[in-house]
Amino acid sequence: MVCLLWVLTGFSWSSLGFDSHVSGYANEFGEAFRSHVPLSIVKLSYGISSAYVLADACNTGLRVYKKTPPAEAIRRSGMAGCDVLVWQAFASVIIPGITINRIVAGSTFVLQKSIKIPINKIKWISTIAGLLSIPIIIKPIDHFVDLTMDNSIRKFYKICDN
Repeated sequence: MVCLLWVLTGFSWSSLGFDSHVSGYANEFGEAFRSHVPLSIVKLSYGISSAYVLADACNTGLRVYKKTPPAEAIRRSGMAGCDVLVWQAFASVIIPGITINRIVAGSTFVLQKSIKIPINKIKWISTIAGLLSIPIIIKPIDHFVDLTMDNSIRKFYKICDN
């Protein structure tokens, strides 16, 4: 509801000097720090990322609605909003969250089995590995989601568009 209100009122985080796209990465940071913070903080990070995804989908749908002739506006804005919702859900929340979680868990496992250092240090090394992997995984995940959607759900949009 809040994101719909901010889209309808034209509120912009960038007017406050904040890039809202950063919100889409909150769950990745939550996953990287999972071993250091309560589970509620990790869940909150997913809530922040999910709110960003919903706001982006609403904003895209609204922009398309305003630019489209009335006879096509609802259908085209719905398809655009749905496309952004699906893309952002997979590319910003689901796949990166799983990826960072597995990088941190995998590095923790390997470090525990291979070297004798305190678990606290292992957790921090694994957290840093997760954080450093974020910029590396973004483009491949985006490309994979684009390719997958181009060969699945976006074909349905083209059928509906004819």
